Amino acid sequence: MSSITELTGVRSGTLAVASSAPLLVLATYTAPMVTLPQTARSLGAGPTGPVWILGGIALGLSALLLVAGGLADDHGRRRVLVTGTAVLGAAGAVAALSTSVPVFVLARVVQGGASAAMLAASLGIVGHAFPAGSARVAATARYGAMMGLGTTLGPLVSGALATAVSWRAVYWLLTACAAALAVAAGRLEESRSDAPRRFDVPGVTLLTLGVAALVAGVTEGRLGWTRPVVVGAFALAAVLMWAFVAVERRRREPLIDLELFRRPAFLLATGAALIVGAAVIGLLGYLPNVLQAAHGLTPLDTALLFCVWSGVSFAASLLSRHVRLGTAARLAIGMGLTAAGFVGLLGVAASLSLPVVLTGLAVAGAGSGLINSSVTHLAIESVPAHRVSMGSGANNTARYVGSSLGAAGVAAVVGAFGLDAGTDVAVAACVVLTAVTAVAALLAGRRPA
Repeated sequence: MSSITELTGVRSGTLAVASSAPLLVLATYTAPMVTLPQTARSLGAGPTGPVWILGGIALGLSALLLVAGGLADDHGRRRVLVTGTAVLGAAGAVAALSTSVPVFVLARVVQGGASAAMLAASLGIVGHAFPAGSARVAATARYGAMMGLGTTLGPLVSGALATAVSWRAVYWLLTACAAALAVAAGRLEESRSDAPRRFDVPGVTLLTLGVAALVAGVTEGRLGWTRPVVVGAFALAAVLMWAFVAVERRRREPLIDLELFRRPAFLLATGAALIVGAAVIGLLGYLPNVLQAAHGLTPLDTALLFCVWSGVSFAASLLSRHVRLGTAARLAIGMGLTAAGFVGLLGVAASLSLPVVLTGLAVAGAGSGLINSSVTHLAIESVPAHRVSMGSGANNTARYVGSSLGAAGVAAVVGAFGLDAGTDVAVAACVVLTAVTAVAALLAGRRPA
């Protein structure tokens, strides 16, 4: 039976609802990227305000993804998905009504926590509904494609609504979409691990605070890496993460089984997600600001331009199941294409050559589509069947910690070297990172599991 036939009936409906979660999460994540100047001006943001307007959601995502994965496996994936979606909608309404930076940022942090629940639970639902084989490959390809579509729609809809109405309008729209998805998700069949674990209070506390301190330090670091608040945050993160590892090694039922890091597939999935966050999401999330500052493009202009990348990513992920190669090989090709595409972005701050930039974004988009489907498949394939949400949580934690690191790194480099030279240095670094990861994935695919 073909994979298309296997995606019919109840499981097809399950996949449609579960795949709507990353679509909504990524649209929410990317919404302020092209409206940052208007949002900051409306809220009266000071020097640190724009940094937190963009970075607040990453803090909630990074801190709670792994925790949400464990909760979903142990207490019900549908329950966690519905709860997360409802909270996302409520926080979106608060963001739309915000009149100050602290309120808006708090709403975005809550949206990040809710997004963590949605991503971990929804991919766990897909992993449970499609246990193995060609059907799982097709399902994870479609799920991964929704990340590209969400990245397309978020800036595009946000830019269009900001031009026609207000930057606030997109948050009302996202709230309405979250309400509809929560209703649909409530009709799914519940699934959970057959051997639920006790809630790991020490592990959850140490991990959440440790990752939060790391992301806060990275976010504040964009304004100066030697400031006491940044140094203190990094020191606190190091202590908390050391304590987390020490505690988890002694627990009978840890939040994350550290033995998973001995599995090449798990290491590949997690490492690739970290690089994707840093070198792809981090770079492309910052470039709209560069283009607006260097060439006077409007939010809608930059949204349309980056639709080339995200739109091709969506299509490539959908079609990736037809690439008859192993998952590691597909990941390697995706990283290689991304590196090649980024070469076309060199010099983009000094001179905007649309044919070159569009070609580069299209090639990088094809690579991103292969990456999304491959990493999504590896995330649930590399962990035991009853821990698929945990695998999703670990993978996405790496992705969004990486995005915070990448965005901070790009901002720091541009600040140090200037707009033109700094952008080129940042792009070149991302070319090297993705190319090296392509080679690593290719070598990993030749090793026994």
